Amino acid sequence: MRTEGGGGSVEGRENNAVKAVSVVMVITLLGKVLGLLRDRLLTVSYGLGMESNAFLLASRIPRVFFDVIFASAIAACFIPVFTRYLGREGRREAFNFSGNFLTVIALITLALSGAGMLLARPLVLLMADGFDAETVALCTDLTRIMFPTVFFTGLAFSFVGILQSLDEFNVPALISTVSNGVIILYFLTLNERFGVYGLAVTFLIAWAMQALVQLPALRKKGWYYLPDPRPNTPGMRQVQVLVLPAMVSTWAQPINLVINARFGSHLMGGDGASVIDLANNLYLIVAGVFVLSITNVIFPRLSRLDVSADRTAFRETLSSTLHGCLFFVAPMTAGLMVVSRPLIDLVYGGGAFDSQSVDVTARALFFVSLGMAGYGVQNILARAYFARREGTAPLVASCVSVLVNIIGCMLLTDRLGVAGLAVASAVSSTVNALVLLIPLHQKGLKLFTGGFCLDVLKMALASVVMALAAWAALEAVDGVLDGMAGKLLSVAAPTVTGVAVYFLLAALLRLPELKLMLDKVKERRSGR
Repeated sequence: MRTEGGGGSVEGRENNAVKAVSVVMVITLLGKVLGLLRDRLLTVSYGLGMESNAFLLASRIPRVFFDVIFASAIAACFIPVFTRYLGREGRREAFNFSGNFLTVIALITLALSGAGMLLARPLVLLMADGFDAETVALCTDLTRIMFPTVFFTGLAFSFVGILQSLDEFNVPALISTVSNGVIILYFLTLNERFGVYGLAVTFLIAWAMQALVQLPALRKKGWYYLPDPRPNTPGMRQVQVLVLPAMVSTWAQPINLVINARFGSHLMGGDGASVIDLANNLYLIVAGVFVLSITNVIFPRLSRLDVSADRTAFRETLSSTLHGCLFFVAPMTAGLMVVSRPLIDLVYGGGAFDSQSVDVTARALFFVSLGMAGYGVQNILARAYFARREGTAPLVASCVSVLVNIIGCMLLTDRLGVAGLAVASAVSSTVNALVLLIPLHQKGLKLFTGGFCLDVLKMALASVVMALAAWAALEAVDGVLDGMAGKLLSVAAPTVTGVAVYFLLAALLRLPELKLMLDKVKERRSGR
């Protein structure tokens, strides 16, 4: 059996990858569940209105700036360069480079945090020009409190990159669990006393905890920090070559969120911005449990395969990853559309978040879910380009995606309201994925073979039948129970039914992922 440059059989690599993704997925799921509870406590406490509109945008602004400027530098540039140092220069040189990178990032994020606090009001007006004066004033105050999250997120993401490159994925996956736990504790103990201002301070503390919780794992790996602020070292020059195209190529999602918020601030008296934000949050939580678990594990692996110049293994790994992603994302899309209303009611409904708020947010979630396959594919393909240190195609794809979103918002918002923003977002994600796919085929990495496309059609057919079964289950349990029990039943019954039907159809249609899962179960039962 063919082996990879220092590293075991193809079957061994796949088994290790499946195990790593599975563990990370469970940990990520825990963090996402706590994220849902955090968002529920927010909507129940504040509903739709001035405080929630101001807080959601204020928490979004520093994250957008971090995603636009630094997320790409860390995720797309730092990991490949750090991995090359590990493979060619050894740990000592790799750790020295990481200290250099971390110092530069810390200095830049500190400067940006200060600038963001000074320019908070213009930033609020830029991103939500439909807010009234009172909401703008509150949002400005909250933005100033939370903008230093850029600094702490820079540290946390740098630590994540180091640990993932050292094949430690569990601790990085755990950081959202810690931060969400801190925020939930605030809601349960101090929210009534300190209100939305205290919530903003708690968010800042929670983001600091994301960095601090990783320090023990870094020490266990033998990592050390050697401060070096020089921006012109060999390692930093490699990062600088990659950073501009990578930075622009990852702008699509954060910029599209800003575009949606700006259009949404003119809808429903400003509440439209919160509605699309809440729908996007829930959508990204559901999609992110699987998609981000895959990309976080597979990116360092692809970087190592590129260093070893194993082109065949690179293509096989990328193709199997896309196949597995679509196997799960296709039914997730159909299922999320079916349960969009009961899920929104379960997660956000109650208290200040009334039935009308549930309806409009559910409609937005229904339509934004159409972009889940595009979201998954674009994330995986972008990581493949970055692993090869190629940024042109992701850059073009992001620019096209943003343009498509703007045009979609302009054409659909007046006709469909907030749902129009969701449709524009879904189309934008799909276009992004398609633009990324074309150059790979032109370069000989033929990922979507005839057999691959046939399997995708099987997944789509199984997902449609699954959706019909899930819808029937939802209709059957409607009104059977009242209160929270009824909400849980309305989500659980169609979900369980849909999962059972999909996996039954996957077995009948002979989709390989199901066979792999069954083989893993048999191995565990036999004690191997």
